[in-house]
Amino acid sequence: DTMLIVSSACHGVEGFCGSGVQVASLHDVAWLEQVRGAGVAVLYLHALNPYGFSWVRRVTQENVDLNRNWQDFDRPASLPRNAGYEEIAHFVVPATWPPPAEAEAGLAAYVARHGLRALQAALSQGQYSHPEGLFFGGHRPTWSRQTLAHVLEEHATRCREIGWVDLHTGLGPSGHGELIFADRNDAAALARARAWWGPQVTSMYDGSSASAELTGLLFNAAYLHCPQARYTGIALEYGTQPMEQVMAALRADQWLYN
Repeated sequence: DTMLIVSSACHGVEGFCGSGVQVASLHDVAWLEQVRGAGVAVLYLHALNPYGFSWVRRVTQENVDLNRNWQDFDRPASLPRNAGYEEIAHFVVPATWPPPAEAEAGLAAYVARHGLRALQAALSQGQYSHPEGLFFGGHRPTWSRQTLAHVLEEHATRCREIGWVDLHTGLGPSGHGELIFADRNDAAALARARAWWGPQVTSMYDGSSASAELTGLLFNAAYLHCPQARYTGIALEYGTQPMEQVMAALRADQWLYN
């Protein structure tokens, strides 16, 4: 009746940490006994984005952020517009690297006008207008999204309850695992997530998370392909470097790829 999904490498390079968690749990005898005793089926989804994992990139072979790819591409008019990203796209990934002074000045001016949190939101919430930019959500379902759909339809359609832990790295203090609510903006679902995983579960909807509010997220897969089950999910995000360093690395990576 109940399934726990543990997934890694939605953002390819983050799969090193995610795989470590998955392998450790598979060798944890006490954990395995606890799962069996509770009657919970565990579905391990390894390397959701194998291209990014192989090539040490965050994105898929289509240069798409898989965690922004869950949109209805049959209705292009419904895609969210990220006006903030459109304003700064040419500064974020400039034509030359290191970035010229005018690019850094342009980003600094945006922060002066709107604040650092607004810059984070503009960069990371997802955008559908610049295929060679950061956090691009795509123009169609990626191979990884289609593959995940097949896996869920094969293995996750006979349960009534789904808990999902999607493993990530990047945001927050180094080594700290933030439990970020990964669902629609639903107070009952948030309360359920906190009852399951503890009051420390944060939410991008109320500002308690290190994450900005994002679009096209992976959790939509549960609603699309496992509609028979009640879904409760979190992204377990382990911090790495300060946000400015992480963002600089992503910009450099995108410039080099382009």
